[in-house]
Parts: sequence; C-alpha cells; structure tokens
Amino acid sequence: MNTKTTVISEAQLQQQFAFCDKIAAFWQQENATPTAYVETYGCQQNEADSEKLRGYLTQSGYAIVNEAEGADVVIMNTCAIREHAEQRVFGNLGALTHTKRRHPRQKIFLCGCMAGETAVSDRIKKSYPHVDGVFSTHHLWQFPEILWNVLNKKKRQFYVADEPGSIAEGIPQVRDSKLKAWVSIMYGCNNFCTYCIVPYVRGRERSRQPEDILNECRLCIEAGAKEITLLGQNVNSYGKDLGCGMDFADLLAAIAQLPGEFLIRFMTSHPRDASEKLFDTMAKYDKIAKQLHLPFQSGSSRVLKAMNRHYDRETYLKKVSYAKSVMPDLVLTSDVIVGFPGETEEEFEETISLIQQVHYDSLFTFIFSPRIGTPAASMEDPTPKEEKSRRFDRLCAVQNSISVEIHDAYIGKTMRCLVDGMDKELLTARTEGGRLVRFPGSESLIGTYQNITITGATTWSLTGTQV
Repeated sequence: MNTKTTVISEAQLQQQFAFCDKIAAFWQQENATPTAYVETYGCQQNEADSEKLRGYLTQSGYAIVNEAEGADVVIMNTCAIREHAEQRVFGNLGALTHTKRRHPRQKIFLCGCMAGETAVSDRIKKSYPHVDGVFSTHHLWQFPEILWNVLNKKKRQFYVADEPGSIAEGIPQVRDSKLKAWVSIMYGCNNFCTYCIVPYVRGRERSRQPEDILNECRLCIEAGAKEITLLGQNVNSYGKDLGCGMDFADLLAAIAQLPGEFLIRFMTSHPRDASEKLFDTMAKYDKIAKQLHLPFQSGSSRVLKAMNRHYDRETYLKKVSYAKSVMPDLVLTSDVIVGFPGETEEEFEETISLIQQVHYDSLFTFIFSPRIGTPAASMEDPTPKEEKSRRFDRLCAVQNSISVEIHDAYIGKTMRCLVDGMDKELLTARTEGGRLVRFPGSESLIGTYQNITITGATTWSLTGTQV
C-alpha cells in the first residue's frame, strides 16, 4: 500500500477543467445536451464523492437525470463494506447491458471502494465488457480525463493503480440538498480493524487544511444550509497528520463560531480517539448537535481485541458515561457486528448486556461479512449461519424494545426540529438528535426550524403537531 499523501495542485485541477471544456465542446458539435445518472451505494462519504462527480459532469455539459435508462453516462459509485452490497452492485451492473443495448452510445463507469479491489477490476475486465471505465477513490479527481479518454479513444479505461492517497481542493459539487451539506474533513483510515476493507481501498488518513474546511462550511451556510455533517472514516483523528495544532474538537469549535443559523453533525467517530475534550466541546456549543454515533461493534473485550479496535469494554463504557454526564439529552447510536469469527454465546451475551446498559437510541446491526484481503477473512469461524441469524434476531428484538421505550418518553415534549421534506401527506423533520418526526403542515415550512409537540411514537420515528 502506498501511504504517501499527494496534494493535487491547482495546475493539475485546471487540466481536469480543460477536459471538461473538451467534453462540453464534443457535445456541442453533436448539437446535443447529454445526460448523466450517478447511483450511490454505501456511506455518506460516497454520497459526498457523488456530489463531486455530478459537479464535474455538470461542468462538462451534462444534465443530471434520475435513472440509467437513456442516460449518456451512468456511474455506479460503490461500497465494499459487505459482500451483500458487492453482489447487489454486480447484479445491477449486469442489468445495464440492456440499457446500453437500447442506447449504444451510453458510457458506463464503476468507481468507489469496490473499484479499489484488484479482484473487482479484474472481474470487470473479464466478465463485464459493457463497462467502459473503472476508477478507484484515489482517481476520482481525474474523472474528466477518464471520461474524455473513453469518448475520444473509444477504449476502456482502468485507473486502479495503487496511487498515494490524495487531497484535491476545488472540485465542483452538485449537492443533493440545499438544506443539508456533507463536508469531508479527512479521507482514509489508519486503524486497520481486522474485518474492514476501508484502509485498503481508501488509503491512509489524510486531513484537509482547516481553512479549506471552514471556507466550505461558510459557503454552505451562505447558500442556505441548515445542517452540516462533517465526514471522515475516523473524524476523531483529524489533524494528526497536519501538525498544525488543531484537533477535531478545535475544528468543531471553530465551525460552531461561524455566523448563521445551522447545526453541526459528524460521523464516524471512533471510540479509540473520542476524548473528554470532544464531549466538552459538544456540550459547550449550541450549534453542535447533541448526537453521537460511536460504534462499539462488540461488548466483549476479547472480541474487540481480535477486531483490533484499540479499546476494551470498560474503556468504551467510561467514555459513554462521561459523554452522557456532560450532555444529559445526548442521542447515542452505534454499530454492532454479530457473529465475528470465534464469537461465543457468552461473548454475544456481553454485547446484549452492553446494549441494555448503554440504552442506545438506535443501532445499525450487521452479521459478520468476510472481506477478502482482511485478516478476519482467514480466521477460523465455527459458528453456523443459522446460529448467527438467531443471535442477530435476538439483538434486534432487544434494541427495538429499547428504541420504543426511548421514543415513548418523547410523547408530550416540544422539540425544535428542522423541517426537511414531505412523506406522502405529512411533513418530515429531524430533532437535534436526528430523530425522524412526521407531522401535518404546509410545504412552505420546509427549510425552517419549527417547535413540534410529540404526540406519538414507533420503533423508528415520531409523530407530532406544530406548536
């Protein structure tokens, strides 16, 4: 793995913009307005990457559309976290043979984390001849060049070499929402959890300069964003590679002091680097949401060590206890893996007891999925699938009962919520803690903060009325 970080220069980025101009001129000669469709799988970091791809496409003269049928360019921005996600991508990629048959000029690209796996790019070369290009996350900044090569050379392009992790400032973005903005503050990961493919496909940790982040946040706020979510594989390690004296808590404080009406969220937060300073900073500033996604993955210290998580059960519980002590209304969510290789019934019960002790608002739950190339993929795994499924179902039942209990306690409370959309006949909104609320009201309220009295609750959401 190449661990060096490369900062893409202004001159290099201008070369990409020159390719955008060439592509736009190509379509002007054709007297056509081309269309493009970007399909995103996986995490919020992928969503942010897709916004940059749409930015490049727009600058190249493409109109963004909502389906692959008939589009001149189709991009599948993929996730490699679980086997199920990869198989879904291959299935959908295969189905694109039909859209390309009906629209022979269609150009199809695969990018994202899957593109960083050698086995995937080899499979595409051999079995998916209708795919015109594959590029890893390290090469996203070169997309206009890749697209131009496909249009001009009529040749398949594979930009999947083990390049150093890069940071490119100034790529245009077409954001999904005017109300909510994803802002990447760093890329890559240094933790190498034994089950995780991310460090191998996204590279080592590299932080953006704080002034670039602050400027992007400022522009988002000026454009009307009411929520800014800071993104990174491990936001808590922000700044370690910069040597500028600013850590993640300092960055949060700086953003919270920008003028405007907005709320800051962030993910993902690794327990290893979650500090009391971070929790104190969250508690201090009203503009920082009292919401924390802190993945614990397992309640067993032995399993955590096998996962290479760099903390044990006791350390995690101490951090949660401190966070709740300084933020009594903290909404806490987490990730948990069931059936890690070698997990015993007793160790699974330790996970259940941790969930019952912490009382999470909600969980993202997964059955262990081996990823080729990670240490856990070769670990002995004697537990049958049926047993893992039983444990998974039990864990979900325990958490669902806790979620219902927590949501029931909201009934009768009045909460300040950001109204963000419509769901059939009802408006949708989010509490400061990120809980979904549905309530009747005028569509004109979208984009505003409203006080909503909670009148009902389910496992997954709340209902209410506007005050």
